[in-house]
Amino acid sequence: MSNSEIDDRGRKWPGVAALALFAVMAWIFVGAEFGEAAGFPDGASITASIGYAMFNIGAQNAVPSEGMLVTFEIIDLVLVAALVGAVMLARRDDGGEITSALRSDAVEQEPSPGDVVADGGERTDASRTSSDRRSDGGTERDGGEQ
Repeated sequence: MSNSEIDDRGRKWPGVAALALFAVMAWIFVGAEFGEAAGFPDGASITASIGYAMFNIGAQNAVPSEGMLVTFEIIDLVLVAALVGAVMLARRDDGGEITSALRSDAVEQEPSPGDVVADGGERTDASRTSSDRRSDGGTERDGGEQ
């Protein structure tokens, strides 16, 4: 199939629209006038204010930080959820095999003889797992030849 045979009607307009939107947003951003920066008083410790707000110590609170505290707690919950999800995806079954994240009937492929191990070296007889070894001393990959 050549390029002339490919039907690309209607496929250029989303790209053109995205470029036009980018150009408009860039023009607005470059031309925008920003006022003076509104900040906190000199010498105010924002980190200390968040800590005081977390433990409900109001006497030391020099900077109003309730809005920052809510944001901090939301980020905390999102990071904890990500950590729990990572642990769930990386957990192992009782047999020591890694649980598949996408399906439970995943078939493990047998590695080829030239596979490397975690340290970057070649697999040797000593680095093979117990499931690779046969009872007569050979390995399943090399056909049992010694």
